[in-house]
Amino acid sequence: MIDFKNGSVFKLHACDPAEVGPSVAPLMIQGEQIISAFKTVRDFVVFTNKRIIAVNIQGFTGKKRDFSSLPYNKIQAWSVETAGSFDLDAELELWFSGLGSVRLEFKGDSDIIRLGQMIAGYVL
Repeated sequence: MIDFKNGSVFKLHACDPAEVGPSVAPLMIQGEQIISAFKTVRDFVVFTNKRIIAVNIQGFTGKKRDFSSLPYNKIQAWSVETAGSFDLDAELELWFSGLGSVRLEFKGDSDIIRLGQMIAGYVL
């Protein structure tokens, strides 16, 4: 599992879900659909209609991959922080029962408010 305890794990920017979809497709269940996707140079996070899938690509060749599944029904609370004038990054922090908190950092042009609304729609 990705070590979410060591500060921010990702600095993500939006990407085309078709770019990362084939990597997570074997993990998805019937009726699960990708809503949005964000990536770094190698790692990425996929938001589906059921959960968040965080993928940590490891090793020199990138063949080894760690998939962390974070179901929306385990989210107890969440926080969104928009980008500012000097702090150009946005943040999404989620508190999961049994796991603790997970913080994802996004580039400032990411629509963090929309992500917060989407999570609210699945959790509430």
